[in-house]
Amino acid sequence: MKLYSSEIAPNPRRVRAFLAEKGLSVPIVEIDMRAGEQLQPAFRKINPEGTIPVLELDNSVRIDDSFAICVYFEELQPEPSLLGRSAEEKAVILSWQRRVEREGLYAAMEGLRNFARSFKGRALTGADSYEQIPALAERGRIRVQRLYELIDRRLADNEWIAAGRFTIVDITMMVTVDFARLIKVEIPESAANLRRWFTAVSQRPSARA
Repeated sequence: MKLYSSEIAPNPRRVRAFLAEKGLSVPIVEIDMRAGEQLQPAFRKINPEGTIPVLELDNSVRIDDSFAICVYFEELQPEPSLLGRSAEEKAVILSWQRRVEREGLYAAMEGLRNFARSFKGRALTGADSYEQIPALAERGRIRVQRLYELIDRRLADNEWIAAGRFTIVDITMMVTVDFARLIKVEIPESAANLRRWFTAVSQRPSARA
């Protein structure tokens, strides 16, 4: 088993943090995204979409979605539970997970890829070419800012975002906050609850995975 990863990308970081919280160690193959290695023929034989992360199992089956990889490891090692134990917990966690992905991480990606010169002609992840749409960059920033407001309210009465304990949602939100700095979106001073949470989550060993 091995994990194709990149230190500069948010989705691989989510998986590495998840593994760290589980206390699991998987051999990592570092892909040089700055050099565009993920788009070269050698890597596209592994994942034709040219995206990272990819988990390659011992039987050569490959899983190329970060959340699906986390589900795989949750099934292998249920504790500590990061995706929920009961049907209710699983539904609540998944609901918040999808919200943070959609309105946070993917919105930040939208903001960056439609703004940065390095993504000219590559406004969407993967091997296909898409032109940038500048208006989407600003929309991405606004969406992230609104998510910060929502999560700040959520954390007014909660230590963690979902299920009353640390879960995959906190991992995804942590990665989102760090990644959103690339589009110049910071946690506002007024969001005291979110700032308190971010200080706590950043002190966990998994934050450095």
